[in-house]
Amino acid sequence: MAVHLVRRYSYLLREATRLAPALAPAGQLQFARVAHKTLTSSATSPNSWSLSSLKELEKEKEQMFIPLPSQQEVDQLIQKATRPEELLELLDGSHNLQSNQSAIIIIRLSHLLFQKPQDKASLIQDIRFKQLLHLVSSQVSSVWHGTLVKLLRSLYMLEVPSTMQPLKSVEQEVHWRLRRLKYKHLASLAESCAASKEGQHPQELLAKLLVHLERRWTEIEDSHTLVAVMMKAGHLSESLMTRLEDKCLELVEQFGPEELQKVLLTLAAQSRRSVPLLRAISYHLVQKPFSMTKAVLLDLAYAYSKLSFHQTQVCQRLAADLLPLIPSLTPSEVAHCTTSFAFLKWLNLPLFEAFVQHILHRAPDLTVPHLCRILLAFARLNFHPEQEEQFFRLVRERLVPALASLEPSLQVDAVWALCVLQQVQTAELRAVLDPSFHTRFLGATSPRDQNTFQKLLHINATAQLEHPEYLGPFLSAAAVTPTPPAPDRKVTPLQKELRQMLQGLLGCTSRGSLDVVTQYGWVLDAEVLLDADGQFLPLRDFVAPHLAQPTGSRPLPPQAKRLAFLLWEFPNFISKSRDLLGRFVLARRHLQAAGFLLVDVPYYEWLELKSEWQKNAYLKDKMRKAVAEELAK
Repeated sequence: MAVHLVRRYSYLLREATRLAPALAPAGQLQFARVAHKTLTSSATSPNSWSLSSLKELEKEKEQMFIPLPSQQEVDQLIQKATRPEELLELLDGSHNLQSNQSAIIIIRLSHLLFQKPQDKASLIQDIRFKQLLHLVSSQVSSVWHGTLVKLLRSLYMLEVPSTMQPLKSVEQEVHWRLRRLKYKHLASLAESCAASKEGQHPQELLAKLLVHLERRWTEIEDSHTLVAVMMKAGHLSESLMTRLEDKCLELVEQFGPEELQKVLLTLAAQSRRSVPLLRAISYHLVQKPFSMTKAVLLDLAYAYSKLSFHQTQVCQRLAADLLPLIPSLTPSEVAHCTTSFAFLKWLNLPLFEAFVQHILHRAPDLTVPHLCRILLAFARLNFHPEQEEQFFRLVRERLVPALASLEPSLQVDAVWALCVLQQVQTAELRAVLDPSFHTRFLGATSPRDQNTFQKLLHINATAQLEHPEYLGPFLSAAAVTPTPPAPDRKVTPLQKELRQMLQGLLGCTSRGSLDVVTQYGWVLDAEVLLDADGQFLPLRDFVAPHLAQPTGSRPLPPQAKRLAFLLWEFPNFISKSRDLLGRFVLARRHLQAAGFLLVDVPYYEWLELKSEWQKNAYLKDKMRKAVAEELAK
């Protein structure tokens, strides 16, 4: 019986503590009387409990746990307020504001003044707002947990100075309640503290919040909370994000399409290529038959492209689900989608043909930047539509007149894409090769500007090698002089293996060169010269027009042939295809126009060779075939 009474008392105490803010003082006294009766009764006469005494206890319990206070008039006024002045008028003394109501007024003020910095500054100086802050500060211990969290977030949003005592009181109360707050409340607070501009106090609180989040991550039991925490606080701590990813693997079966979308966007925003999680998400995307909206499909394509995660079945499903939705896409969404699939190296012909048809149909709504992005995506995949003539007529009508008004790097991108697709004309070449335009990219240090200058080299090579009618201007000799490769430049295992085989095939360094940097912006894996009998010639003794600074001066002997070895690795190809990406198709065209015989070494052929003898014989056979094809012409 004593054990039963202790359990009953602990239950009453717990319930009373939970409902303390909603109980009147009389209710608290009543609980004390009930507890006193329970303990004294059990102490004086453990066996004297009768049915009547138990009924009395139940009756008093029912009287004690009164329901939460019903909505008052002031609550309705707070909800209906549309101006800060309406909320501040509630402090005129005619309303007896409780602690939670005062906090809710501040929360409501932060919502009304969101993105209004001038009004925030004037509000902080308002005497009524200061009165409201002191009112909340004096009653902060009785504010409910959820309201307290929103209150502190609102104070940070209103940019209340960290030196004000009410803010310190609310922060201190949050410190005391950290262990009692729900996990989602901790995540919301962490997000607000990270965004706060005020002093070191939010940062101290943030450090404690992250510790609690990392320690209590096992409390997450549902996918909604997990996704919310990942989006709000995952980027604040590497170890926390790792634990959340582990939790995602555990709960991924519960995810719907929107939750998968949010998780992938969060990973993409942080550039976290968590392969186990991406594989699990891909599996459920393929296996589950749920329908996905247009927004979800576009975001999934973007996230996969941002993370460079190629999954064939996912790409197939995205393309199949997007195809019937194309008529509803805006030009911006078409540009967004084509770019995502281009970075995924995924060319789905029915989908891209539908894109072209939709673009031609919505031509009046298409802006020039969107058209440039679509053109770049087509060039990356070397996609030539069936309605090529109509499409490039639209490009000329819209792009060429507005080319000079675009950002310089975007101008270069657009002309480079036209070069890849063999649609560039003299006017576009002259626009970007003019010295007044391209000199800004000389000596570029940022990766973006270096990439733009590399494209300028390709455009210059296109003008020299593929457009004999173009008379200038060209890039200067100093501009096309290649910079020496970085000493820490990574060499792939296939490149290293091919170099070793070529060194053994050539016998001595005078017969060929490795890693030849041309003035066209392309790097040859190797270069050799063969005479009419197929014997190696000393490469450095002869003129080399493809080099910015040739070393030899002797003209090539009659019927001599210059061979370029090109290793094509897996990233150089369109996904699930043996077709090269657009930039490498352009490289082959340039080198052939420069007089090279190309010895292509694709990875899928090289990896089938097991012994050194096979690899050596393969390279010799490739050279003989390149020469034979040239002679056959």
